[in-house]
Amino acid sequence: MAEEQNQEPVMSPEEAASAQFQIQKLYTKDVSLELPNAPQIFQETGQADVKMTLSQRVEELGENVHEVVLTVTVTATVGERTAYLVEVAQAGIFLIAGFNDQTHHAVINTMCPGTLFPYARQTISGLVNDGGFPPLTLQPVNFEQLYAQRMQQLANEQQQGAAGQQGDEEIVAAEFQTDD
Repeated sequence: MAEEQNQEPVMSPEEAASAQFQIQKLYTKDVSLELPNAPQIFQETGQADVKMTLSQRVEELGENVHEVVLTVTVTATVGERTAYLVEVAQAGIFLIAGFNDQTHHAVINTMCPGTLFPYARQTISGLVNDGGFPPLTLQPVNFEQLYAQRMQQLANEQQQGAAGQQGDEEIVAAEFQTDD
């Protein structure tokens, strides 16, 4: 039980004093709004089924400087027809220094997308409204919880791979590397 508690990213007081998380730039990298069934979709009745997916890409720009791109895709369907598809790639340049590897990984996968999401959510809301649809309010996302779930999933996959599924080990390593 004590071993589980030690799995949280812990920093020494020296690391905490030298740790830096700084937003250098926030920007919208790409925006897309598609209304594939317009104008007929405006004649449809019924409640739209709205689905959201998230993905993240990280690129190292220099020592301790990273570009993080959070892509939020929202698809609304009415019946069998797509009402709209909105995709926003919200990006930021972040200075992240003085953290141990585990904490650094957690910061990139929690604090960075947590910073970017409200901007993407605002852009998506405006695009949906400008597309002629009722206002869309996306709920906040708990990136810390998503990160914890993903790390647990990777740990489970690695345990299964160590149990004799040799082919899965490479996939797990590649998936893990793309998250950072």
